[in-house]
Amino acid sequence: MSRLDLFIDRMVSQRACLDFAIDDTAALSGPVFELGLGNGRTFHHMRERIVGRDIYVFERAVAAHPDSTPDEEFTILGDVRVTLVQTLEKMGPVASLIHADLGGHNRAKNDAFARMISPMVEPLLAEGGLMVASDRMYFETLTEVALPKGAVPERCFIYRR
Repeated sequence: MSRLDLFIDRMVSQRACLDFAIDDTAALSGPVFELGLGNGRTFHHMRERIVGRDIYVFERAVAAHPDSTPDEEFTILGDVRVTLVQTLEKMGPVASLIHADLGGHNRAKNDAFARMISPMVEPLLAEGGLMVASDRMYFETLTEVALPKGAVPERCFIYRR
């Protein structure tokens, strides 16, 4: 499979999974967490589709397109290994939806990062909340959810508390 085909599968899957998760968690009141802003495509998509919930972005440094940049009050800057723990201490298990596109082309590196942050992400999710990730995550108490129509297996993963 070409790198272009892999990229298209990832984007199609990401949109299908995000749209499913946004609709599925619409009745929940907790905030949404975007782990990593990148160029801001998924943040922009979520901001267009999510009503009545704040979207917090966790990022080392913002370098997104101006149309895809969150307001300062919803931007949590720093190393995610620190900011996730601080957010749990401050807010508790409140996130209705968490999205993480771990990106990168090195699957081993992505997997190691997913294993490292999974225990930090898991306690942030509210009861009934969903986690959408570009890579397999490693949770003890979350259940993997079947992918929605249009998503390509192994290109996106969904987990529910």
